[in-house]
Amino acid sequence: MSLAERLRAGETLFTSWSAIPDAITAEMLAAAEFDAVTLDMQHGGHHEDSVLRCLFPIRTKGRHGIVRIPVGRFDMASRALDFGAEAVIAPMVNSVEDARLFAAAMKYPPVGQRSWGPSFAMPRKGTLDQQAWLESANRDTLAFAMIETRAALEALDGILGVPGIDGVFVGPSDFSIAWSGGRTVNPTLEDMMAAIATIVERATNAGKLAAIYVVDPGLVGRFAGMGFNLFAVGNEARYMALGAKALLADARASME
Repeated sequence: MSLAERLRAGETLFTSWSAIPDAITAEMLAAAEFDAVTLDMQHGGHHEDSVLRCLFPIRTKGRHGIVRIPVGRFDMASRALDFGAEAVIAPMVNSVEDARLFAAAMKYPPVGQRSWGPSFAMPRKGTLDQQAWLESANRDTLAFAMIETRAALEALDGILGVPGIDGVFVGPSDFSIAWSGGRTVNPTLEDMMAAIATIVERATNAGKLAAIYVVDPGLVGRFAGMGFNLFAVGNEARYMALGAKALLADARASME
């Protein structure tokens, strides 16, 4: 099943988060037990070449490939899809116009203006049937608009109403900065939780998906209760730090 099919069926899925622009690292993440791997071009080190190369091992390991593009780089959304990504996350979608530009890059006509050229994506999915691809691509590729500012929250219903926007992705760190008027960065800020619950409720009511980046895994249950069903958890640095800590703890315990 595609990522879109699984999420629309109500499955709860987890994606790892990749900042290191290296195909071997992406392959190792894809071998872990996450459902998907997200390649971060906004704050991570990923670039066009690494996205092209990293999506292949993600696909061959049977995981879903997601790409977060840089702010405003809607042209990269189309390229990510042509490289084989199943979903694209666009940061700082703060207006209906931002959402329209994003959707236009993500969807073929008549929904959007995506140009034809899935020369990597089709063989990576194991198909050469261009007509079948055209008929299914708009349904099977997901456009997630990041909601992380007060402006985005105010424009949320309009953003959700844009044809071709499949869901929202909450960035809690930036949202906490906006929510607190720049006084703090705290992705677990209690004061903003009601607003986050409102975001997922409005997305669900609009028939759209809702995803969120989770800094504290202990909050996943709470966010799932709100209605989110795609969770990004951790990154390579955190996975290595936790793994090293656990290994050293076991080694030291064996000497006691």
